[in-house]
Amino acid sequence: MNDTTKLERNTWKSYFDNVSRLLDGKRVEIEVASLAIGSQIAAEWLPALGVTYDEQADLLAIMAEGLDHMIRHPREVFVQTEGEELQTISVTDDDGAIQIIRFREQPAR
Repeated sequence: MNDTTKLERNTWKSYFDNVSRLLDGKRVEIEVASLAIGSQIAAEWLPALGVTYDEQADLLAIMAEGLDHMIRHPREVFVQTEGEELQTISVTDDDGAIQIIRFREQPAR
């Protein structure tokens, strides 16, 4: 069963520090949707390296192999989990764009 939770700003740093430890072997897809650009895929199932929130810079960073995706001045952060596993992070930024970060297991070779 999926569970969606709004994260309070004062928990973002510790939450994402903990999540980054669980991303080993995951892949990430990043979709950006706004009125100005429509919906665009910024990253398509790259190996995930981590997620961090820098309080001083007010910056949420999603690191993947070959890509650092920065979200400046996030306003709202929702996470969707299934059990203990993070499925999706949905971020509304200062411009009103919605950035959807999806995670999935890396396929076995």
